[in-house]
Amino acid sequence: MSPNIYLKVLPLKGLTKALWYQTTQLQIKIGMVVIVPLQKQEIPAIVIEIAPQLNLPYEVKAIISLEHFPDDQNFLKFIEQVATYYQVAPLVLIKRFRKFIEQKHEASSVEIALKSHDIKQVTLSHDQENACKQILPAIMNQKYQVTILHGVTGSGKTEVYKKLISETLAQNKSAILLLPEVSLASQFEEIFKKSFANNIVFGFHSLISAKNKKLLWQALLANQSCLIIGVHLPTLLPIANLGLIIVDEEHETGYQEKKHPKLNSKELAILRANLYKIPIVLGSATPSISSLHNLNRAEWQIVNLPKRFTGAFPTIKLVTIGKDGKDQKQPHFLISRELANSIQKKLHLKEQIIIFLNRRGYSFFVQCQMCKLIFYCPNCSVSLTLHKDESLRCHYCEYKTIMPTACTSCPSKHFIKKGVGTQQIVTVLQKLFPSAKIERADLDTTSQKKSWQETVQKFTNQEIDILVGTQTITKGYHFPGVTLVGILWADINLHLPVFNAAEVALQQILQVAGRAGRQSKTSEVIVQTITSHPIFNYLQEEQYLDFYKAEIIKRQITNYPPITRFVEIELTHPIEKLVEKEINSLYQELEKNGAQISNTIEILGPVKPVVSKLKNWHTRKIYLKSPSIINLISLFNTVDQTNYKSKIFFTPNPLS
Repeated sequence: MSPNIYLKVLPLKGLTKALWYQTTQLQIKIGMVVIVPLQKQEIPAIVIEIAPQLNLPYEVKAIISLEHFPDDQNFLKFIEQVATYYQVAPLVLIKRFRKFIEQKHEASSVEIALKSHDIKQVTLSHDQENACKQILPAIMNQKYQVTILHGVTGSGKTEVYKKLISETLAQNKSAILLLPEVSLASQFEEIFKKSFANNIVFGFHSLISAKNKKLLWQALLANQSCLIIGVHLPTLLPIANLGLIIVDEEHETGYQEKKHPKLNSKELAILRANLYKIPIVLGSATPSISSLHNLNRAEWQIVNLPKRFTGAFPTIKLVTIGKDGKDQKQPHFLISRELANSIQKKLHLKEQIIIFLNRRGYSFFVQCQMCKLIFYCPNCSVSLTLHKDESLRCHYCEYKTIMPTACTSCPSKHFIKKGVGTQQIVTVLQKLFPSAKIERADLDTTSQKKSWQETVQKFTNQEIDILVGTQTITKGYHFPGVTLVGILWADINLHLPVFNAAEVALQQILQVAGRAGRQSKTSEVIVQTITSHPIFNYLQEEQYLDFYKAEIIKRQITNYPPITRFVEIELTHPIEKLVEKEINSLYQELEKNGAQISNTIEILGPVKPVVSKLKNWHTRKIYLKSPSIINLISLFNTVDQTNYKSKIFFTPNPLS
């Protein structure tokens, strides 16, 4: 009879404290999942410790069975590293992916009807072949190596990904491909299923069905080599034979989750590649400043794709509009004369147009002309956005109300509608070009995933003439018929109170500009701006590294990332006075303890964020700087959180 061993486990349902059980199954390892009896139920639990002997003043129950779980030897260690980095319990992370796998509902899905040029096999260019040659040795030798694939828009990064993934699968290894949003991940899933067998390509995101989740889990249990495509969730999957990670559009802030803990999928991917000793590829036409900085600091390598695979770079023109601008004869205050003329010409030629605006809705806000009252959301500290259907909506909590006929604080019935949104742009364009087929792509439309996929399909198949969009259309889509991109109000986000405002603004401009001319020898981009700014000196893609050289000097002067490590501590509570009191107490506690840990720690705040109330929860923040993330984690660990009624969150490298 086999001797008993004792298992310390964390239940994956109900309780969050560790419990001891016994078993005679000697093959059990740390990280495995067992089924245990608990309060008249049978629940799964993860093994976190194994002891040959145990002295406890109570009887230890036996486990019921061993649950099948991928034999990923590094998984639990990876989860613990992530938990330490984000200062959360490891169980929070394990429960996240398990909950998603166990969901029973069938998600909606739309088959993307891609044209042949998107799925045909191609012969790699010299630059693509060279890129593969520099990355493949790390795949063959299973070596940790971070490679920035700096490929201009339209340079064929996807074909390089296919080659690298093919070689990984040939080694009986699995690969993860991350995309910055779900609809793009779904589109890439269909593209890669045309290149690889359907049974080895799996999507793992909110659009996939419960059946497909189960099929993926069975593949992981069987240690089958496969390709897993998603946004956030693939980084938290146990994958025993992981051999490669690719992060496309690695600069995108969308890789950081909006809800706490604000996990950054790109950072998790790098952490995982390092632990698993495998290569990771970070692809982008506009690599993040932090990634480029790591070329010297962390010995990353860069591989360039400087030429477009097909098509040619567009000509780019900067147009200053408005009262103080040069364009006094524009047809509308939103549309310059140059842009209107170009749109008319492209419509005549049956070519497609993208109009980009970093806003959505119809008008930013509505204000009473007499008393100057602005309509605010009752649940959030933001103004309500006017939409074309005369509704006022909050873009944070989805509160919605009808536009009032009179002011709520005075007798006035006259309102000023300030700002501009995508709906208003569509209305303007419909009046200027009544025969054009116009659609929009903003969060209002793209959050309806099925509808957005259908719009992507129609635009790809050239059934739409003009697509008006926000950030979504900057994220790697390939629209072959687009020969004109108009960028409205290009300077709108340059003065936001964030250290990386210029970086994000230029990345968005270059990315959306890169949608033009991908299958054409002639195309153009018109960048409309009201004010001047240094980033407009870098509107050609080949100038992006020059922008990096200028921007990194500013970061050095101001001591912001990537020069230093940066952490956000957020307190939130429904009672504003309480969170205000506790943020000040927390600041004093951090200030007192910080000097004992390191004299390099800088504490900023406390501050009331621009959006200080969301869904009736009030927020205050403190920011920490130090060359060492370990120092910042150590300082945070000196805080006795039991003294606070507010929820406290720790976010390294906050992007929003």
